[in-house]
Amino acid sequence: MKLPASNAAVCAAALLPVASATIYYAGVAQSGGEFGVWSATSTKGTGLPGRFGVDYQFISTAGVDTMTDQNKVNLHRVAFLLERMCPPSYGLGAKFNETHFDYYKQAINYITKTKGAYAILDPHNYMRYNDPSSQPMSGSVIGNSSDPTAATTAQFGEFWGELARRFADNEKVIFGLMNEPHDMPSALLVANLQAAIDGIRKAGAKNLIIAPGNSWTGGHSWTQGGAEASSNWLQKLVDPAGNLAIDIHEYLDVDFSGSHAACQQDPATNLANVTAWLREHKLKAFITEFGGSNTTSCTTMLNGILDYMAQNDEYIGWTAWAAGPFWGSNSPCCTDSKQWGSLEPGSKAADGGPSLYDTVWLPVIQKKVPAKLQWRGMASVKGGRLEEKPQKH
Repeated sequence: MKLPASNAAVCAAALLPVASATIYYAGVAQSGGEFGVWSATSTKGTGLPGRFGVDYQFISTAGVDTMTDQNKVNLHRVAFLLERMCPPSYGLGAKFNETHFDYYKQAINYITKTKGAYAILDPHNYMRYNDPSSQPMSGSVIGNSSDPTAATTAQFGEFWGELARRFADNEKVIFGLMNEPHDMPSALLVANLQAAIDGIRKAGAKNLIIAPGNSWTGGHSWTQGGAEASSNWLQKLVDPAGNLAIDIHEYLDVDFSGSHAACQQDPATNLANVTAWLREHKLKAFITEFGGSNTTSCTTMLNGILDYMAQNDEYIGWTAWAAGPFWGSNSPCCTDSKQWGSLEPGSKAADGGPSLYDTVWLPVIQKKVPAKLQWRGMASVKGGRLEEKPQKH
Protein backbone atom coordinates (compact mmCIF):
# COMPACT_ATOMS: atom_id res chain seq x y z
CA MET A 1 0.00 0.00 0.00
CA LYS A 2 1.31 3.45 -0.90
CA LEU A 3 1.02 6.47 1.37
CA PRO A 4 -0.16 9.96 0.38
CA ALA A 5 2.33 12.18 -1.31
CA SER A 6 0.14 15.21 -0.84
CA ASN A 7 -3.50 16.08 -0.30
CA ALA A 8 -3.43 18.90 -2.79
CA ALA A 9 -4.08 18.53 -6.49
CA VAL A 10 -2.24 20.45 -9.14
CA CYS A 11 -4.75 22.78 -10.80
CA ALA A 12 -2.87 23.53 -14.01
CA ALA A 13 -4.30 22.84 -17.43
CA ALA A 14 -3.05 19.79 -19.31
CA LEU A 15 -0.31 20.29 -21.85
CA LEU A 16 -1.04 19.80 -25.51
CA PRO A 17 -0.08 16.39 -26.90
CA VAL A 18 3.23 16.08 -28.71
CA ALA A 19 3.00 14.17 -31.97
CA SER A 20 6.48 12.68 -31.77
CA ALA A 21 5.96 11.06 -28.36
CA THR A 22 7.19 7.49 -28.00
CA ILE A 23 7.00 4.96 -25.19
CA TYR A 24 10.08 2.74 -25.38
CA TYR A 25 9.65 0.74 -22.17
CA ALA A 26 6.39 -0.58 -20.68
CA GLY A 27 5.67 -3.14 -18.02
CA VAL A 28 4.98 -3.90 -14.40
CA ALA A 29 6.52 -3.47 -10.96
CA GLN A 30 7.53 -6.76 -9.33
CA SER A 31 6.87 -6.38 -5.60
CA GLY A 32 7.91 -9.11 -3.17
CA GLY A 33 11.60 -8.65 -2.50
CA GLU A 34 10.73 -6.10 0.19
CA PHE A 35 8.26 -8.42 1.97
CA GLY A 36 8.55 -10.13 5.34
CA VAL A 37 9.83 -7.37 7.63
CA TRP A 38 6.68 -5.58 8.78
CA SER A 39 6.15 -5.44 12.54
CA ALA A 40 2.87 -4.38 14.17
CA THR A 41 4.92 -3.29 17.18
CA SER A 42 7.67 -1.61 15.11
CA THR A 43 10.22 -4.09 16.40
CA LYS A 44 13.55 -3.31 14.79
CA GLY A 45 15.13 -6.26 13.03
CA THR A 46 11.88 -8.09 12.37
CA GLY A 47 12.20 -10.47 9.44
CA LEU A 48 15.88 -9.83 8.78
CA PRO A 49 17.47 -11.40 6.94
CA GLY A 50 14.37 -13.48 6.20
CA ARG A 51 13.98 -16.74 4.34
CA PHE A 52 14.13 -16.49 0.59
CA GLY A 53 11.15 -18.22 -1.00
CA VAL A 54 9.28 -18.22 2.32
CA ASP A 55 9.24 -14.66 3.65
CA TYR A 56 10.10 -12.86 0.43
CA GLN A 57 10.83 -13.52 -3.23
CA PHE A 58 11.74 -11.22 -6.10
CA ILE A 59 9.79 -12.69 -9.02
CA SER A 60 7.82 -15.66 -10.19
CA THR A 61 9.46 -16.88 -13.37
CA ALA A 62 6.04 -18.09 -14.57
CA GLY A 63 4.59 -14.62 -13.98
CA VAL A 64 7.48 -12.97 -15.80
CA ASP A 65 7.01 -15.45 -18.65
CA THR A 66 3.35 -14.51 -19.03
CA MET A 67 3.95 -10.79 -18.81
CA THR A 68 6.87 -10.85 -21.24
CA ASP A 69 5.82 -13.53 -23.73
CA GLN A 70 2.03 -13.16 -23.80
CA ASN A 71 1.48 -9.60 -22.63
CA LYS A 72 4.53 -8.39 -24.60
CA VAL A 73 5.93 -6.06 -21.94
CA ASN A 74 9.63 -5.25 -22.01
CA LEU A 75 10.16 -3.82 -18.53
CA HIS A 76 10.03 -5.15 -14.95
CA ARG A 77 10.84 -3.05 -11.87
CA VAL A 78 12.19 -5.39 -9.20
CA ALA A 79 12.11 -4.33 -5.53
CA PHE A 80 14.66 -5.28 -2.89
CA LEU A 81 15.57 -4.12 0.62
CA LEU A 82 18.85 -2.40 1.39
CA GLU A 83 18.92 -4.17 4.76
CA ARG A 84 19.07 -7.56 3.06
CA MET A 85 21.61 -6.57 0.44
CA CYS A 86 23.72 -4.76 3.05
CA PRO A 87 22.83 -6.17 6.49
CA PRO A 88 22.88 -3.64 9.34
CA SER A 89 25.71 -5.62 10.92
CA TYR A 90 27.78 -4.66 7.85
CA GLY A 91 26.40 -1.19 7.39
CA LEU A 92 25.38 0.35 4.09
CA GLY A 93 28.17 0.30 1.54
CA ALA A 94 30.13 -1.95 -0.77
CA LYS A 95 29.99 -5.12 1.36
CA PHE A 96 27.05 -7.30 0.32
CA ASN A 97 25.36 -10.40 1.63
CA GLU A 98 26.52 -12.49 -1.31
CA THR A 99 23.83 -15.15 -0.92
CA HIS A 100 21.13 -12.53 -1.08
CA PHE A 101 22.78 -10.73 -3.98
CA ASP A 102 22.97 -13.98 -5.93
CA TYR A 103 19.20 -14.51 -5.52
CA TYR A 104 18.60 -10.98 -6.79
CA LYS A 105 21.02 -11.36 -9.68
CA GLN A 106 19.29 -14.57 -10.72
CA ALA A 107 15.98 -12.70 -10.93
CA ILE A 108 17.47 -9.81 -12.90
CA ASN A 109 19.31 -12.16 -15.26
CA TYR A 110 16.13 -14.14 -15.85
CA ILE A 111 14.31 -10.98 -16.91
CA THR A 112 17.12 -9.50 -18.97
CA LYS A 113 19.08 -12.45 -20.35
CA THR A 114 16.55 -15.27 -20.46
CA LYS A 115 13.49 -13.20 -21.43
CA GLY A 116 15.25 -10.33 -23.21
CA ALA A 117 13.41 -7.58 -21.30
CA TYR A 118 14.72 -4.64 -19.28
CA ALA A 119 14.85 -4.49 -15.47
CA ILE A 120 14.82 -1.56 -13.07
CA LEU A 121 16.74 -2.20 -9.85
CA ASP A 122 14.54 -0.80 -7.07
CA PRO A 123 15.88 -0.31 -3.52
CA HIS A 124 12.47 -0.01 -1.88
CA ASN A 125 13.62 2.02 1.13
CA TYR A 126 12.19 5.56 0.99
CA MET A 127 15.75 6.95 1.40
CA ARG A 128 16.00 5.27 4.80
CA TYR A 129 18.21 2.49 6.14
CA ASN A 130 18.63 0.26 9.21
CA ASP A 131 15.00 -0.41 10.24
CA PRO A 132 12.35 -1.40 7.67
CA SER A 133 9.96 -2.73 10.34
CA SER A 134 7.45 0.07 9.83
CA GLN A 135 8.17 1.21 6.32
CA PRO A 136 7.76 3.76 4.92
CA MET A 137 8.29 5.72 8.13
CA SER A 138 10.91 3.70 10.04
CA GLY A 139 14.65 3.79 9.62
CA SER A 140 17.18 6.62 9.64
CA VAL A 141 17.22 9.06 6.73
CA ILE A 142 20.36 8.39 4.73
CA GLY A 143 22.79 11.27 5.08
CA ASN A 144 21.16 12.78 8.17
CA SER A 145 24.24 14.02 10.02
CA SER A 146 22.25 14.75 13.17
CA ASP A 147 21.34 11.06 13.52
CA PRO A 148 24.33 9.00 14.70
CA THR A 149 22.65 5.79 13.50
CA ALA A 150 22.14 7.03 9.95
CA ALA A 151 24.11 5.78 6.97
CA THR A 152 26.06 8.54 5.29
CA THR A 153 25.72 10.06 1.85
CA ALA A 154 29.14 8.63 1.03
CA GLN A 155 28.01 5.14 2.03
CA PHE A 156 25.01 5.46 -0.28
CA GLY A 157 27.38 6.34 -3.10
CA GLU A 158 29.58 3.38 -2.24
CA PHE A 159 26.59 1.06 -2.28
CA TRP A 160 25.52 2.20 -5.72
CA GLY A 161 29.06 2.07 -7.03
CA GLU A 162 29.35 -1.57 -6.03
CA LEU A 163 25.90 -2.53 -7.32
CA ALA A 164 26.61 -0.77 -10.60
CA ARG A 165 29.97 -2.51 -10.97
CA ARG A 166 28.22 -5.86 -10.74
CA PHE A 167 25.68 -5.00 -13.44
CA ALA A 168 27.76 -2.74 -15.67
CA ASP A 169 28.05 -5.43 -18.34
CA ASN A 170 24.28 -5.82 -18.61
CA GLU A 171 22.93 -3.09 -20.86
CA LYS A 172 19.34 -4.01 -20.06
CA VAL A 173 19.66 -3.05 -16.39
CA ILE A 174 18.31 0.33 -15.31
CA PHE A 175 19.37 1.83 -11.99
CA GLY A 176 16.39 3.20 -10.03
CA LEU A 177 18.20 5.09 -7.29
CA MET A 178 15.53 4.95 -4.56
CA ASN A 179 11.84 4.33 -4.04
CA GLU A 180 9.79 7.32 -2.83
CA PRO A 181 12.02 9.56 -0.71
CA HIS A 182 9.94 11.71 1.63
CA ASP A 183 10.08 14.02 4.64
CA MET A 184 13.68 15.06 4.23
CA PRO A 185 15.47 18.19 3.03
CA SER A 186 15.57 18.30 -0.76
CA ALA A 187 19.19 19.45 -0.63
CA LEU A 188 20.06 16.22 1.18
CA LEU A 189 18.06 14.18 -1.31
CA VAL A 190 19.96 15.69 -4.21
CA ALA A 191 23.29 15.18 -2.43
CA ASN A 192 22.46 11.50 -1.94
CA LEU A 193 21.32 11.07 -5.52
CA GLN A 194 24.42 12.81 -6.88
CA ALA A 195 26.65 10.58 -4.77
CA ALA A 196 24.89 7.56 -6.26
CA ILE A 197 25.27 8.87 -9.81
CA ASP A 198 28.95 9.60 -9.22
CA GLY A 199 29.50 6.13 -7.75
CA ILE A 200 27.77 4.47 -10.69
CA ARG A 201 29.76 6.33 -13.31
CA LYS A 202 33.03 5.88 -11.43
CA ALA A 203 32.35 2.13 -11.56
CA GLY A 204 32.33 2.36 -15.35
CA ALA A 205 28.61 1.67 -15.76
CA LYS A 206 26.89 3.58 -18.56
CA ASN A 207 23.42 2.21 -17.79
CA LEU A 208 20.33 4.39 -17.68
CA ILE A 209 19.72 5.94 -14.24
CA ILE A 210 16.32 7.11 -13.00
CA ALA A 211 16.22 9.55 -10.07
CA PRO A 212 13.22 10.27 -7.82
CA GLY A 213 12.02 13.53 -6.35
CA ASN A 214 11.04 14.34 -2.80
CA SER A 215 7.49 14.06 -1.36
CA TRP A 216 7.10 10.42 -2.43
CA THR A 217 8.21 11.50 -5.95
CA GLY A 218 4.59 12.40 -6.71
CA GLY A 219 4.12 13.97 -10.12
CA HIS A 220 1.15 16.02 -8.92
CA SER A 221 3.23 17.57 -6.09
CA TRP A 222 6.41 18.17 -8.08
CA THR A 223 6.12 21.96 -8.00
CA GLN A 224 4.58 22.13 -4.52
CA GLY A 225 6.34 22.70 -1.20
CA GLY A 226 7.92 26.10 -1.72
CA ALA A 227 11.70 26.02 -1.52
CA GLU A 228 11.64 22.26 -0.94
CA ALA A 229 9.70 21.49 -4.13
CA SER A 230 11.35 18.86 -6.32
CA SER A 231 11.12 21.30 -9.22
CA ASN A 232 13.71 23.50 -7.49
CA TRP A 233 16.25 20.72 -7.05
CA LEU A 234 16.19 17.72 -9.37
CA GLN A 235 17.48 19.63 -12.40
CA LYS A 236 20.71 20.19 -10.44
CA LEU A 237 21.72 16.55 -10.85
CA VAL A 238 24.67 16.06 -13.19
CA ASP A 239 25.29 12.84 -15.10
CA PRO A 240 28.54 12.85 -17.08
CA ALA A 241 27.18 10.02 -19.24
CA GLY A 242 24.04 11.97 -20.16
CA ASN A 243 21.82 8.96 -19.44
CA LEU A 244 19.64 10.18 -16.58
CA ALA A 245 15.82 10.28 -16.41
CA ILE A 246 13.34 11.24 -13.70
CA ASP A 247 11.33 8.68 -11.71
CA ILE A 248 7.71 9.72 -11.02
CA HIS A 249 4.81 8.06 -9.20
CA GLU A 250 1.19 9.04 -9.72
CA TYR A 251 -1.91 7.48 -8.21
CA LEU A 252 -5.43 8.45 -9.12
CA ASP A 253 -7.41 8.31 -5.87
CA VAL A 254 -8.50 11.24 -3.71
CA ASP A 255 -5.26 11.59 -1.70
CA PHE A 256 -2.84 10.19 -4.31
CA SER A 257 -2.09 7.26 -2.00
CA GLY A 258 -3.14 4.37 -4.21
CA SER A 259 -5.16 2.94 -1.36
CA HIS A 260 -8.74 3.76 -2.42
CA ALA A 261 -10.94 2.03 -4.98
CA ALA A 262 -12.40 5.24 -6.37
CA CYS A 263 -10.35 7.24 -8.88
CA GLN A 264 -10.93 10.97 -8.49
CA GLN A 265 -7.74 12.69 -9.66
CA ASP A 266 -7.46 13.59 -13.32
CA PRO A 267 -3.94 12.61 -14.42
CA ALA A 268 -3.62 15.08 -17.27
CA THR A 269 -4.40 17.98 -14.95
CA ASN A 270 -2.20 16.74 -12.13
CA LEU A 271 0.80 15.93 -14.34
CA ALA A 272 0.73 19.19 -16.26
CA ASN A 273 3.20 21.05 -14.06
CA VAL A 274 5.79 18.28 -13.83
CA THR A 275 5.55 17.76 -17.58
CA ALA A 276 6.19 21.47 -18.15
CA TRP A 277 9.18 21.23 -15.79
CA LEU A 278 10.56 18.22 -17.67
CA ARG A 279 10.15 20.08 -20.94
CA GLU A 280 11.81 23.21 -19.59
CA HIS A 281 14.87 21.26 -18.46
CA LYS A 282 14.93 18.90 -21.44
CA LEU A 283 14.50 15.84 -19.22
CA LYS A 284 12.77 12.51 -19.79
CA ALA A 285 10.77 10.52 -17.26
CA PHE A 286 9.34 7.15 -16.31
CA ILE A 287 6.18 6.75 -14.25
CA THR A 288 7.18 3.64 -12.33
CA GLU A 289 4.11 3.44 -10.10
CA PHE A 290 0.48 4.08 -10.96
CA GLY A 291 -2.61 1.97 -10.61
CA GLY A 292 -6.34 1.78 -10.20
CA SER A 293 -9.21 -0.54 -9.35
CA ASN A 294 -11.74 -2.15 -11.66
CA THR A 295 -14.26 0.67 -11.27
CA THR A 296 -15.58 2.68 -14.19
CA SER A 297 -13.87 5.85 -12.94
CA CYS A 298 -10.52 4.08 -12.72
CA THR A 299 -10.89 2.59 -16.18
CA THR A 300 -11.35 6.11 -17.53
CA MET A 301 -8.43 7.56 -15.59
CA LEU A 302 -6.07 4.66 -16.23
CA ASN A 303 -6.70 5.15 -19.92
CA GLY A 304 -6.09 8.83 -19.29
CA ILE A 305 -2.68 8.47 -17.67
CA LEU A 306 -1.50 5.93 -20.25
CA ASP A 307 -2.71 8.12 -23.11
CA TYR A 308 -1.10 11.16 -21.51
CA MET A 309 2.29 9.48 -21.37
CA ALA A 310 1.90 8.29 -24.96
CA GLN A 311 1.06 11.82 -26.10
CA ASN A 312 3.84 13.72 -24.31
CA ASP A 313 7.36 12.91 -25.37
CA GLU A 314 8.81 13.69 -21.96
CA TYR A 315 7.65 10.19 -20.96
CA ILE A 316 9.58 7.22 -22.29
CA GLY A 317 8.48 4.40 -20.00
CA TRP A 318 6.15 3.09 -17.31
CA THR A 319 5.54 0.23 -14.88
CA ALA A 320 2.14 -0.41 -13.29
CA TRP A 321 1.87 -1.26 -9.58
CA ALA A 322 2.09 -4.20 -8.96
CA ALA A 323 2.65 -7.88 -9.64
CA GLY A 324 4.71 -10.26 -7.54
CA PRO A 325 4.67 -13.85 -6.33
CA PHE A 326 3.69 -13.26 -2.70
CA TRP A 327 0.61 -11.04 -2.91
CA GLY A 328 -1.81 -13.95 -2.95
CA SER A 329 -5.34 -12.55 -2.79
CA ASN A 330 -4.08 -9.28 -1.28
CA SER A 331 -4.06 -6.20 -3.44
CA PRO A 332 -1.06 -3.89 -3.88
CA CYS A 333 -3.22 -0.84 -4.41
CA CYS A 334 -6.55 0.73 -5.06
CA THR A 335 -9.10 -1.48 -3.29
CA ASP A 336 -9.89 0.09 0.14
CA SER A 337 -8.11 -2.93 1.68
CA LYS A 338 -10.38 -5.41 -0.08
CA GLN A 339 -8.67 -8.59 -1.26
CA TRP A 340 -9.08 -8.37 -5.02
CA GLY A 341 -5.76 -9.94 -5.94
CA SER A 342 -2.90 -8.28 -7.78
CA LEU A 343 -1.51 -7.79 -11.28
CA GLU A 344 0.30 -11.13 -10.96
CA PRO A 345 -0.87 -13.45 -13.75
CA GLY A 346 -2.88 -16.33 -12.33
CA SER A 347 -3.67 -14.62 -9.04
CA LYS A 348 -7.20 -14.67 -7.64
CA ALA A 349 -9.33 -12.51 -5.35
CA ALA A 350 -10.11 -13.81 -1.87
CA ASP A 351 -13.49 -15.12 -3.01
CA GLY A 352 -11.83 -17.08 -5.80
CA GLY A 353 -12.94 -14.59 -8.40
CA PRO A 354 -10.85 -12.71 -10.94
CA SER A 355 -7.88 -10.68 -9.75
CA LEU A 356 -6.77 -7.22 -10.79
CA TYR A 357 -4.73 -8.90 -13.52
CA ASP A 358 -8.02 -10.11 -15.00
CA THR A 359 -10.12 -7.01 -14.31
CA VAL A 360 -7.59 -4.18 -14.70
CA TRP A 361 -4.48 -5.35 -16.54
CA LEU A 362 -6.04 -7.37 -19.35
CA PRO A 363 -9.06 -5.19 -20.22
CA VAL A 364 -7.43 -1.78 -19.60
CA ILE A 365 -3.64 -1.55 -19.24
CA GLN A 366 -2.83 -4.31 -21.71
CA LYS A 367 -4.53 -2.41 -24.52
CA LYS A 368 -2.09 0.46 -23.99
CA VAL A 369 1.08 -1.61 -24.19
CA PRO A 370 2.64 -0.40 -27.45
CA ALA A 371 2.90 -3.05 -30.14
CA LYS A 372 6.49 -1.97 -30.72
CA LEU A 373 8.95 -1.36 -27.91
CA GLN A 374 12.73 -1.35 -27.56
CA TRP A 375 13.98 -4.93 -27.21
CA ARG A 376 17.65 -4.56 -28.07
CA GLY A 377 20.54 -2.40 -26.96
CA MET A 378 21.23 -0.28 -23.93
CA ALA A 379 18.34 1.44 -22.18
CA SER A 380 18.68 5.15 -22.88
CA VAL A 381 16.91 8.45 -22.44
CA LYS A 382 17.02 8.62 -26.23
CA GLY A 383 15.31 5.26 -26.63
CA GLY A 384 16.27 2.77 -29.28
CA ARG A 385 15.00 0.86 -32.26
CA LEU A 386 11.35 -0.11 -31.88
CA GLU A 387 10.15 -3.56 -32.85
CA GLU A 388 7.62 -6.18 -31.95
CA LYS A 389 8.85 -8.67 -29.39
CA PRO A 390 11.35 -11.01 -31.08
CA GLN A 391 10.42 -14.68 -30.89
CA LYS A 392 13.81 -15.61 -29.45
CA HIS A 393 16.64 -13.74 -27.76
